[in-house]
Amino acid sequence: MSDPIIAVDRITKQVPDPGGPLTILHEISFELQRQQSVAIVGASGSGKSTLLSIIAGLDTPTSGSVRLAGIDLFSLDEDARAAVRAEHVGFVFQSFQLLGNLSAIENVMLPLELQGRSDARARATEMLERVGLGSRLRHYPRVLSGGEQQRVALARAFIVRPALLLADEPTGSLDFATGERVMELMFELNRESATTLVLVTHDRAVAARCDRQLRIEAGRVEPGE
Repeated sequence: MSDPIIAVDRITKQVPDPGGPLTILHEISFELQRQQSVAIVGASGSGKSTLLSIIAGLDTPTSGSVRLAGIDLFSLDEDARAAVRAEHVGFVFQSFQLLGNLSAIENVMLPLELQGRSDARARATEMLERVGLGSRLRHYPRVLSGGEQQRVALARAFIVRPALLLADEPTGSLDFATGERVMELMFELNRESATTLVLVTHDRAVAARCDRQLRIEAGRVEPGE
C-alpha cells in the first residue's frame, strides 16, 4: 500500500479559558489513502471544523503532527505551509468564500493565474461549463444564487486537480434540493479528478456516501472509528 495522503497523529488542540485550558481536540489520529473519502461527523462544537483547519495547516495544534503528501506540516513556517496548500489542497466552504469583486470566471481562473498558467481562461471556461454555468461566466457572486455560487466554488476547487479536497459543510447554507444537486456534483468531480475527500457534514446520507466516517464527540474520536 502506498503512503497515506494524510497522516494525523495524536492531534490535541487547547485554547485558553478563564477556568483553565479548554481542550477542543484530544489525541486524534487517523490516516487516509489517496482517492479515499472520509466524512467527519459529530454534534456542533465537537471539534470537526477545528480538525479540518489543522489538517489544512490553517490552524496549529497544541501537540501532535499532520503529514500531508508526506510533508510534516508543522515543521514548516506559515509561508511554506501555504505553498503546500497551493500545490495539494482545494477548499469548499459553507459560505462559498468567493471574491465579490471578481466574476465567476475570474474566481475560477485565480488559482491557475497564481500558478502562472497561460491557459487559465480556457480551462476556467471549460470547468464552469462542466458545472453547468457556461452562461454565467461574467456574472458576479452577488447576482448568483447560493447553489450557483457553490458550483463556482467547486469549479475553483477542482480547477487545479488537487490531491486533497477539504469541504466544510458545503451545503449548510443551501436548501435541501439545491444541496442534493451540489453534493452529487461534488462527488462526480471528486471521482473524475481522483481526489481524496475530507468532508465535514451533519447530513447522515451524505456521510454514508463516503468510504469512511470519523465520528467526533467532545473532541475525541468515538471508539471503533
